[in-house]
Amino acid sequence: MAKIGVEQSLTNIQQALREKGYDVVELKQESDANGCSCCVVTGLDSNVMGMHDTFTKGSVIEANGLSADEVCQQVESKLQ
Repeated sequence: MAKIGVEQSLTNIQQALREKGYDVVELKQESDANGCSCCVVTGLDSNVMGMHDTFTKGSVIEANGLSADEVCQQVESKLQ
């Protein structure tokens, strides 16, 4: 199953993805995203300084305003 990086504060999403069988990694620093097929972030502090450094080749999903189920659906659609 795919390796998914999830920001530390999104524990409900981490749990939902684990229940679906995904290998979930907590994103504490940039290097944690290495090898992830997809990353889920809060989006609360995205691009504060106008920088566009890419730290993963996988898709990035902003969880802001989404339920855990909605995030899981987005992850599944990005991995197809």
